[in-house]
Amino acid sequence: MIYLDNSATSFPKPEVVYDFMCDFYRHHGVSPGRSGFDASIQTEEMVHETRTLLMELFNGDGDPNRLTFSYNASDSLNMIVQGLADKGDHIISTCLEHNSVLRPLYHLEQEGITETTYVPFDKHGYVDPDDIRKAIRKNTKMVVMNHSSNIIGTVQDVGAVGRICKDAGVLLVVDGCQSAGITHVDMQTMGIDVFVFTGHKCLMGPTGIGGSYVMKDVPVRYTRFGGTGVRSAQLTHLTEFPYRLECGTLNLLGVAGLNAGVKWIHEQGMAQLHKKEIMLWDQLRKGLQQIDNVTTYCAESTENQNPVLSFNINGVEAGEVGMMLDVDYDIASRTGLQCAPKVHEGIGTADIHGTVRLSVGPFNTEADIDAAILAVKETAEVFVR
Repeated sequence: MIYLDNSATSFPKPEVVYDFMCDFYRHHGVSPGRSGFDASIQTEEMVHETRTLLMELFNGDGDPNRLTFSYNASDSLNMIVQGLADKGDHIISTCLEHNSVLRPLYHLEQEGITETTYVPFDKHGYVDPDDIRKAIRKNTKMVVMNHSSNIIGTVQDVGAVGRICKDAGVLLVVDGCQSAGITHVDMQTMGIDVFVFTGHKCLMGPTGIGGSYVMKDVPVRYTRFGGTGVRSAQLTHLTEFPYRLECGTLNLLGVAGLNAGVKWIHEQGMAQLHKKEIMLWDQLRKGLQQIDNVTTYCAESTENQNPVLSFNINGVEAGEVGMMLDVDYDIASRTGLQCAPKVHEGIGTADIHGTVRLSVGPFNTEADIDAAILAVKETAEVFVR
């Protein structure tokens, strides 16, 4: 299989991730922070180390305990958005968002709690930060936006948005699903108040683990209540981090995978990983754009871009193209609306059931890209005939 669906889940993982998860779970698969025996203490040390690794990767404000774990980014975004929103608040988002942002915002609106303004993107796939500034009202509580699109791969100028938000006293919540581990993130310099991530994409961890980093003085409420292993006689949930946003036993296997994944990224060099992947993306972009009856979307240059590319064979259902790539060429892609309907409205593909998305990962090769280009060319020729 030629795997070009890394934007959904990176695959395969580095061998060190598999090895560390298996070894750690075999020898330390006990509850962290719940008991005083050696294995429990060593497990908690690994969890704390992972919080620290991620805090440093995102340049949080120095407290590893404000890095909290969850099931995934959708889980954290629900907790953060609902934990910040109050009745009568105005929220700003963009038309580039995934349903992990869109649906929590929609449900808050349906319940009569908040109102949301969605800022459009231009023909190249970028949001103008000034449009966000113009959308701010007296009752605007926060801006919620992604750092990089899961459909077209464009990387937004989060730093410019952060400066606007700071000047206006508005919180900035960033969905970093497609950027954490592949794109430079500096919460302090960019003015990010909350950064949300998932483990199973560019951070090279397993599925079922994600989380957020919440900067100091961000007034997020807890919306879940349960066991923490600390002060068990207290009836109310604990307010301090990490317990504020964590309850119950952690996904220890997932945390171990993240630990190994982040260390692998540091060893390889995040900039070097991105350089290789975007080179392959550019090879793919140029190859597809030379094929008759193939349309690519917002794929203009390698600047401010992650290795995600959407295309269609004109007049052909994306799902049919994806099926042919799979069955005839053993190429894995993602077709349809990819959980981001407003993006497809913006690029004009909503009425034709979306696009075929190819996304490059660290283990793809030039041969993979050549094979994908040839497969799309031959598939397009079938329909032209």
